[in-house]
Amino acid sequence: MPHTPRIRRRLRTLLTASLGALLAFTAATVPARAGSGHVVNVGDVTEYPLTTPDSYPAGLTAGPDGAVWVAESGVNRIARLTTRGAVTEYPLPTPDSFPQGIAKGPDRALWFTEGSVGKIGRITTKGQVTEFPLPGTDRFPTGIALGADRALWFTEPGTNSIGRMTTDGRVTEYPVPTPDSVPYYIAAAPDGSLWFTELFGGKIGRISRSGSVTEYPLANDSAFPSGIAAGPGGMWFTASGLNAVGRVTARGAVELFPVPVPDYQVYDITRGPDGHMWYAVQSGRIGRIGHDGAITEYTVPGGEAKVPFNIATGPDRNIWFGELLASAVGRVQARPGRGAVHTTLPAPVTHPAPTKHAVPVGHAALRLRLAPGLERLVHARHR
Repeated sequence: MPHTPRIRRRLRTLLTASLGALLAFTAATVPARAGSGHVVNVGDVTEYPLTTPDSYPAGLTAGPDGAVWVAESGVNRIARLTTRGAVTEYPLPTPDSFPQGIAKGPDRALWFTEGSVGKIGRITTKGQVTEFPLPGTDRFPTGIALGADRALWFTEPGTNSIGRMTTDGRVTEYPVPTPDSVPYYIAAAPDGSLWFTELFGGKIGRISRSGSVTEYPLANDSAFPSGIAAGPGGMWFTASGLNAVGRVTARGAVELFPVPVPDYQVYDITRGPDGHMWYAVQSGRIGRIGHDGAITEYTVPGGEAKVPFNIATGPDRNIWFGELLASAVGRVQARPGRGAVHTTLPAPVTHPAPTKHAVPVGHAALRLRLAPGLERLVHARHR
């Protein structure tokens, strides 16, 4: 459903402000960067500093060349990081484009979103960049994933739509039924469909290759689902407003697994090389959840000030994550059980009936680093 001009302007302002606030947040909080230019290895976690200060790595993925590719929102660059920590950075042609989501394409290139300028970018493994403008304004593309149809699928929070782009730049857009839902991250499922989170709608959406959208509500519209990935038994997602990791089956049945520490900052999720799911908690932890819901968590040294953000399985079969406020990328070895600081047995929560505008207990503790701008919209919705 299209936004009214007023809602569209407000949403674009708030989405831009959210990332801007995320980038500006470090003025008072960032500690010395990981190792001050040196690799830091503490237990199972190794940290690799990026070349440029204040780079704010907001997205990362394994590349076809055996390296990790990183979207540097703060400095308008895409970085290539070898598994030994060597960094090469490539500036983007459009200033202040805020790259965020990044995914491997069907053509041995990397594709990424440029939120503030409404473009989808493509970079080869040699660093050659091409940009494809989206039709119209106020799109603010955020998440991106490769579909089974060899097209790039992405979220458009600014127009409440899901976009599809072929490798030659042709775009089709599909509206999300729930108004102002803020479709956020997106991932491919084994059956060829794409699943996405609705950050403000409190729902998980599914879109077929033909553009048909089905939505599955969570506990309430303050669940704030963000990350999503395919895994054992369905699509797995994070829901910071519920302080939980969730799973939704192909038929829409939802299970929620509370994370051990009630800090409402669980953010992104990926399937690990061990077949289990790994997630990032912005207060400084990396978690592993088994298909049965058993959780093990690992502490990132000084992690609350560094903010673990997006997470992905790397080309070396380890887990890699962006340290947003430390301008670094971390790696945790995917060997379950070593270095664990929190462990819980399976404790799935029965999915409650949807309620409208119900704020969960502890909502005041919701401190997602992306949220300083987004919270204003949340508060406006609940006034």
